[in-house]
Amino acid sequence: MAGFAAFRLLWAGQALALVGREMTWFALTLFAYQKTGLATTLSLLGFFHFLPLILLSPLAGALVDRYPRKWAMLASDLAGGVATGALLLLALLGRLEVWHLYLASAFTGALSSLHWPALSAALSALLDKKDYARASGMMSLAESLAGVGAPVLAAALLKPLGLQGIFALDLLGTATAVATLLLVPIPNPKPQAQEKTSLLGEALFGFRFILQRPPLLGLQLMFFGVNFLTTLAATVMPAMVLAKTGLSESALALVRSASGLGGVAGGLFLSLWGGPKRRVHGVFLGMAFSSLALALMGAVEGPWAWAALAFLEAFFIPLLNGSNQAIWQAKVPLEVQGKVFAARRMIAWFATPLAMLLSGPLADRVFGPRWGQGEGIALMLLLFGGLGVFWGLSGYLFRGVREAETLLPDAKAD
Repeated sequence: MAGFAAFRLLWAGQALALVGREMTWFALTLFAYQKTGLATTLSLLGFFHFLPLILLSPLAGALVDRYPRKWAMLASDLAGGVATGALLLLALLGRLEVWHLYLASAFTGALSSLHWPALSAALSALLDKKDYARASGMMSLAESLAGVGAPVLAAALLKPLGLQGIFALDLLGTATAVATLLLVPIPNPKPQAQEKTSLLGEALFGFRFILQRPPLLGLQLMFFGVNFLTTLAATVMPAMVLAKTGLSESALALVRSASGLGGVAGGLFLSLWGGPKRRVHGVFLGMAFSSLALALMGAVEGPWAWAALAFLEAFFIPLLNGSNQAIWQAKVPLEVQGKVFAARRMIAWFATPLAMLLSGPLADRVFGPRWGQGEGIALMLLLFGGLGVFWGLSGYLFRGVREAETLLPDAKAD
């Protein structure tokens, strides 16, 4: 089994695992907010996951290029299973507390740092260049399919099964992902002949590679900015929905599912289309349109209006990420993609934990006390989403970023 057939099997296993993880995340969001009634609780849940993920990404990238990428992905999937198993045990004993969720989030975040660079580099080796954007669209589709079904399933099953049942289903998804991953042969390219370097030196290689190519650095700084602005709003959006609907599980499930459905539609659209000929258009316009939808969520009322805009916001995310991914896969040599992609992610995603750390206190201590929690968070969406629109369109002002695809040569194939 090779090529796109192998990718489809890998994709199916990862998609099922994502459903389990999303169900768990939805259930934990409700559990944490019902326990404390604070938006800060939700922001800390994300912060403790993303901080170790980002900080360990450069080291993870070096490990991914040094050792078999399949084992890196297996370690990440198994870590998720261990964390979920621990939460299941605590729930069965009746001792599950919010701080346990923070520990589990930090543990899974640390091991998740291996998964994305390993998967990205593995797909580059497994597929032809013409299939890169389509495969990226399918991966976005898997995430979005989980986003559609998981909230509805979790909301429907929480009462009859409880948290314990949700955790058990998550473990089943993890087992499926591990089984399919073991069946897929993932090539590991031979490293280029070069002097031996330390693991730290390899971890820093990705940053040097990007700094030597200003167009690639410019692209990632665009992502840093838009991630910071939109995360400030999106992190506490569930708290807005819950605050304005009297802790309605069905309202939050509707908005989350609509977001997942938008991602499904966007992923299918990208998979069939393949993306714009000039990928930077997909990057800049994807940023602008997704940010606009997020901003408008703060200006409307009611679950159905929020759901419609959540659909539109998520629809443009696959176009944004798929276009960017295709640029990097074409410009970065295969044998160093693990290190470079890890550094790339750290640059773009470092904004995420920073924004998560700020968003909860902003909602609870600044916007909430002045306008009420629901209305205060709505204003945050309008403000930071609106700034995201301007940030995305500003990419057209800088030639080095706007013409990244022509200024940089394609990487040579092995």
